[in-house]
Amino acid sequence: MSEIRLGLRENLPQFGLLVFLNAFVGAMVGLERTVLPLLGEQEFGLSSKTAITSFIVSFGVTKAVINLVAARMSDRIGRKPLLVVGWLFALPVPFLIIYAPAWWWIDLANVLLGANQAMAWSMTVIMKVDLVGPKRRGLALGLNEFAGYFAVGVMSWLTGYIASQTALRPQPFYLGGVIAVVGLVVSVFFVRETHAHAHLEAATTRHSSDGVRPSLGRVFYVTSLGNVSLFAACQAGLVNNLNDGMSWGLYPLFFASYGLGVGSIGVIKAVYPIVWGVLQVATGPLSDHVGRKELIAGGMIVQAGGIWLTVLVPTYAAWLVGAALQGLGTAMVYPTLLAAITDYAHPTWRATSLGVYRFWRDLGYAIGALLSGVVADFVGLAAAIHLVGALTFVSGLVVVRAMRRPSPTPAAARA
Repeated sequence: MSEIRLGLRENLPQFGLLVFLNAFVGAMVGLERTVLPLLGEQEFGLSSKTAITSFIVSFGVTKAVINLVAARMSDRIGRKPLLVVGWLFALPVPFLIIYAPAWWWIDLANVLLGANQAMAWSMTVIMKVDLVGPKRRGLALGLNEFAGYFAVGVMSWLTGYIASQTALRPQPFYLGGVIAVVGLVVSVFFVRETHAHAHLEAATTRHSSDGVRPSLGRVFYVTSLGNVSLFAACQAGLVNNLNDGMSWGLYPLFFASYGLGVGSIGVIKAVYPIVWGVLQVATGPLSDHVGRKELIAGGMIVQAGGIWLTVLVPTYAAWLVGAALQGLGTAMVYPTLLAAITDYAHPTWRATSLGVYRFWRDLGYAIGALLSGVVADFVGLAAAIHLVGALTFVSGLVVVRAMRRPSPTPAAARA
């Protein structure tokens, strides 16, 4: 067995493979971004926005809960087994959507998709952090999120284009079966376990807990509320995905209400995650140099500006600019929040702390979809979008007020 070493250069082949793999993880989500809300309205005849966005609620709740459990399990049994199981959950998803006779099949598909994303995406994040060690986390997470969300954007555009040339289903979802099979094969035969890298880092990290792993309850408390900076990160992550859940569920319906076709909707839906994905290559490592707080607070405020532009100026050009602004703001926030969590967590319980953060962050999908769907049903689509913009702006102000500079050693979390 080769010597275990920390660092990006020292682990470049495996790191590169994980970047490639996370693009496939992101592509599974991109299958749904453009087409599924329109499918609910046009093919299943759903008039309630709450009912249409129910698939995002099932996705978000499942992903949030399994994030928490998977991260803790990965500290005990390793990363690779959970990565493989995550891809097994992905296999039925496209077929459930293609053959669904009722909307509850779509909800079920998104329970499985949520499990896939929680396990597969979480493990690629944790494994990259394991490999690079403490010095290049921002870069590692920026590359990870770039690959995933660039793939989300490309697949959002591609499925919109296919749907505009054929139909809302089944053709846009054929790619899903190929993606799931490739992801599973790569995970089983080519990805190597990285748990030993985390133990190596832990052995060289001075810390008052002496590497003793605290209970899940204690890590949950410290990450959620006990440390003010971690609280600021968790609430920002939740609100970030709250506005993403709204845009996933309501934007296609909002654009269609102005007569925009599915192909053009797919272009707008692609701009947001592509800008988000590409710019994370810069914002991740930038946070290593300029700090986390400025990028997080500024990114939330930029997102709010993009959301408000989308609803206040209902033209195609403004929607493209709004999507780009939302992508820019999310790029500033997304890898930086992950890196901020690792600033405070000891390597022996870092994966669990990341799982707690990702629990709150991905619960935002469900809260955003449910909240915006209910508001849209009672007050209208524009009011729901305005509300989410306001919540995003306030979240940025909370970060300005609450987040502190990280100390040289991670925060204690004694059991």
